[in-house]
Parts: sequence; structure tokens; C-alpha cells
Amino acid sequence: MPETVISLQNVSKCFKRYRNPVDRLKEILLPGKSRADEFWAVKNLNLEIERGHTLGIVGRNGSGKSTLLQIVVGTLTPTTGTVQVQGRISALLELGSGFNPEFTGRQNVFFNGQLLGLKPSEIEDKFDQIASFADIGDFIDQPVKTYSSGMFIRLGFSVATSVEPDILVVDEALSVGDEAFQRKCFARIQDIQDRGGTILFVSHAASTVVQLCDSAILMDHGEMLLYHSPKYVVSKYQKLIYAFPDKIPPIREEIRQIPNLDIQNFWDDKQIDDASENLGQNLTIESTEYEEIYDPEMTPSNTIHYPNRGAEIIDPHIITMDGKRVNHLINRREYYYTYAVKFINSTSKVRFGMLIKTLSGFELGGASLHGYTKSVEYIAAQQTVIVKFKFKCLLNPGVYFLNAGVVGMAEDHLTYLSRCIDIAMFRVQHCSDSCGTGVVDFLVEPIFNIKNEIVNKQEKIEYISTQKY
Repeated sequence: MPETVISLQNVSKCFKRYRNPVDRLKEILLPGKSRADEFWAVKNLNLEIERGHTLGIVGRNGSGKSTLLQIVVGTLTPTTGTVQVQGRISALLELGSGFNPEFTGRQNVFFNGQLLGLKPSEIEDKFDQIASFADIGDFIDQPVKTYSSGMFIRLGFSVATSVEPDILVVDEALSVGDEAFQRKCFARIQDIQDRGGTILFVSHAASTVVQLCDSAILMDHGEMLLYHSPKYVVSKYQKLIYAFPDKIPPIREEIRQIPNLDIQNFWDDKQIDDASENLGQNLTIESTEYEEIYDPEMTPSNTIHYPNRGAEIIDPHIITMDGKRVNHLINRREYYYTYAVKFINSTSKVRFGMLIKTLSGFELGGASLHGYTKSVEYIAAQQTVIVKFKFKCLLNPGVYFLNAGVVGMAEDHLTYLSRCIDIAMFRVQHCSDSCGTGVVDFLVEPIFNIKNEIVNKQEKIEYISTQKY
């Protein structure tokens, strides 16, 4: 049975907010009467995390995510409840946390390393590795108060992960680094996962949470609304944050009623379960005829619609080059992804977009009609526009999801006029010419040489056979 390394039972955290500084003093000198407003950052939270599990935490600003992490790490004491943590824990909670700004980077490495339980000799052995990963050059011997935000994160993350923690806690810190460094960080996180480490990861980047985490929780107003698979949690999170204010309370209540499923007992996220239920055996039985067909039952069950602001997306679907509607595609063939947009209001600077994602929610790629520098200058109210995106299906067999979006001017600023997440889905069938693996078909054509050397007394003969697989 998996070992529980983090356990929170009925955990709550209350902060007191005083209207005037003197009220704090009055409360100390005249006990018995509270002169503060209470703010409950975390409310009655119950959570158990097993060894080797990566948990994503999402929620709006002020939802209690950072407070929860600080309680787990031990920098905050809960007002009520109990917290149990087993193993060495390393955290990167905020920019420059744990660093003395007057110390050099080198001095802070040794200082932080000892706080994390390493001996000076162990830090000395690891120092070159830490400095190399951080890659801040001569700044390692400069006071950290001279560092940029990116340098802070580079050094902090390098130290936090180099101590080989049993539990790693990361709070939105990686968004500060550049893309190359973020890739290094994710590779390091993968190493920790591979050796059985436990990770708590807070991020507003939905695709990162889906890609990195085994499960996720949704926090809102200090409450854990939902514990589920990453993609399912992210879908509910996006529904919550993009709702109009008057729609938020019923959406919160709707999410609160969703059962927190046992993540160990289902093999992938809820979207897969829902899709399998809708499609029957379509996701599990391989097609042998490889026909381009349309299955009307193949529809997403967790589509998210942004509030319309003057436009409406209608009937997104895929068609062949001769106009036949399909959702069972054959890879390496060309198709159109198309939808209609009805404009309720007149608008300008209009762009149309699409995105293709995997079952897990990973964003494979998409396009914006006219790109980021050009747009349709003006579209009058009550007009309908048909949009087509031609693409070559260079995807290996599997099920994929589609987004659709329209951007334009509304209320004097550029915004989504309409946007649909997981509005359509399609299946890619095998092409006999393909030998690809993974997600993307790179049109790989392996070529190998068979070289036989035959030696006799008379001569040496070389025979080379070249064959295309």
C-alpha cells in the first residue's frame, strides 16, 4: 500500500486584520475582546498525498494556495487541525525566499543547504553542480541584492532541487525564468519524479499542470472545491475564472458537489472516461478499414464556453478536402477545421483562432487567422463569417481535442468575443506508410544498411544492402 507522506486533517488558517495599529496593542493589553476582523485563508482542509505523487494546485489569486504550501512546509502554523510531513522537504515559495540579500550567491548556497539539512562538506561536493545548473556566471560571488528576478529563481531552484528532497514544493516560481531555464527545471522535476519524490506544484499555467501532475486540487476562498485529475480540475478552474460575477456562486456550488474521486483507481483523467462512455468501444478497438467517417456520438462532454461578448461560434467541425464532414481522420492527409461565427455586435480588429490538444490537455499547436500583426479591420453586426483552417494531420493514432476562438474589440479593448475549450474532438487512424511513435508524426522513414564482409584468399568483397523500412 502506498505510503502517505503529507497528511492534513481539518486544517484551517486564520489571519487577523486590524483597522488601526493601536487596536493590536489594545487587544494585547485588554484581552477578552477581539478588535480584529478575521480572514480565513484556509478552511477545514483535508488532504493526503502519497509518496511519488505530483499534486497540482490551481485557483484564483487569494484562494489560499500559497498559505496551504507554507503550512505544509512549516513556515506557517495552522490555526486548527494537524499536519504531518515525512521526509526531507525543500521549497521554492517566492522570489528570493530564504536568501540573505547581503550575502553572495555562494554564501547563500551554503546557508540554504544547511537549512535543508546538508553538511558543509556535502554542499561543497555539490556546489559545482548547483552553480552549473543556475548558470549565473560570475554573479555567484556577488551579493544577491544585485540579482535580477531570473537569477534569484535560477539559484533558488538549483539549491532546492540539488539536495535530493523527498518532497519538493514549488509556488509559481518557474514562470519568472526564461524558456530554456524552464525546460531545465522541468527536466530536473522529472528526475525527482523518476526516483519517487513527491511534488506540490502551484501554477496558473493550465497546460503545465496537466502535463506535469498526477492529480490536482482547485482552491477558492480558502476552500478545496475539488480533488480530481489535472485536466478535469483545470476545466472547472477555467469555467470559474472566466464566468461573469453573478454566475460564480452557482458554479462554485456545482463544483463543490462533484465527488472527489480516488485518483489511484482510474488510469487517466475524467475527460477520457467521459469520452469512452460516449464512444462505447470506439476508443479501444482499432479500426481495420481506416475510413474517414463521422460518428455523431463522438462529442466532448466537458466543453467550456467563455461568455460571449458580441459574437457566437457555431458548429465547429472537420471536413475533408472535398467537403465531407468527418471526425475519424487518417494521418498524413489534409483536412479543414471549420466553424461559423455570428457577430451580434459590430466590431473591429477581428482574429479567428484554433488549437489542437491531446487527451491529457497538452497543447500541441494551433493558429490565429491573420496572425498577431494583422486582423480583419471591421465586421458589421448580424454578419456571419465562415472560417476554415487547412491542416495536414501529422498526428499519430489517438484521440485529440479542438478549441475555437474569436478575438476583437469590445468595450474599447481587445478581448475574446467568443471562445470554446474542447468544443470538438477527433480520432486519428493509422496510416500504413507511417512507422511513427509518440504524438506527432514527423514523417520519419528509417533507412538501414546491412554490411556483410566476405573474405577469401583471392579478394575481399563488400556487400551493402540499402533498404527503406
